[in-house]
Amino acid sequence: MQSKGEQHIGVGPESKGEQRIGLLNGFAAYGMWGLVPLFWPLLEPAGAGEILAHRMVWSLGVVLIALVVMRRWAWAGPLLRQPRRLALITVAATVITINWGVYIWAVNSGHVVEASLGYFINPLVTIAMGVLLLKERLRPAQWAAVGIGFAAVLVLTIGYGRPPWISLCLAFSFATYGLVKKKVNLSGLDSLAAETAIQFLPALAYLLWLSAQGDATFGGEGAGHAALLAATGVVTAAPLVCFGAAAIRVPLSTLGLLQYLAPVLQFLLGILYFHEAMPAERWAGFALVWAALSLLTWDALRTARRLRVALRERAAAVTRSTPSTSPSTTTTT
Repeated sequence: MQSKGEQHIGVGPESKGEQRIGLLNGFAAYGMWGLVPLFWPLLEPAGAGEILAHRMVWSLGVVLIALVVMRRWAWAGPLLRQPRRLALITVAATVITINWGVYIWAVNSGHVVEASLGYFINPLVTIAMGVLLLKERLRPAQWAAVGIGFAAVLVLTIGYGRPPWISLCLAFSFATYGLVKKKVNLSGLDSLAAETAIQFLPALAYLLWLSAQGDATFGGEGAGHAALLAATGVVTAAPLVCFGAAAIRVPLSTLGLLQYLAPVLQFLLGILYFHEAMPAERWAGFALVWAALSLLTWDALRTARRLRVALRERAAAVTRSTPSTSPSTTTTT
């Protein structure tokens, strides 16, 4: 069976057009994720907890509108009849809540660079979790990349004077989220709808409690502030929709390269826009992370290329071994 990556080898005009649309959506998705640190500070004086709760509440509203427009409800019935998948969705909702909350707090507390590191090391954490939890076998280059990544964490621990807990929390929570979503096997939009449905009541209860305490900023800081809090739903859903459009149109190897666009943009924002400090030891730690990712990317591309060559050779061998079925001609006398 072909992987999604091999399904895009076609070079016809229609295929090229689809890949172009996919690339544009991929750049849009990862570009929005990369620039989102510019958005969260606009929501102050709301705290990270209030912003997070609004994100969960309004995301459900946006996703429900999208599902109504697209008429995509068939997945909901079977999911409700499967307790194990519902439990996995609950786990996914929990870990992505942690991820969102830590990220919002990190950005609004002046830790954009450390937050970007979390998404740089996420592929390395995902590989490590595959070995520890799924007993996957790694190629030598993957082992080397994980080893370099571990050394980078040690260097950054020395540089920060503490473990880079923000980065590690973001990387491990997102890697766990990806692992659980793989087992649930729902599309991005459907999965987000299920997750935010689980998040909705606790988030709404927290917002009502904040309002009762007189600590809520929604409605008390003007219509513009309220609109920005409501826009958290669009900020959450829009890149996911673009990512879904990209995932079905471009090879997985291309998506693997595009995923680095988001942390690169976040890193640049942290350095150039938010003017966060980057002493030499942090540069050294980031350099090790980038070296590990370069090795990982090289190995992935080499493996994908070998797989494509093997598939083509196998197809050619099958073609050569297939006997000719052209009808023979006979003559009568």
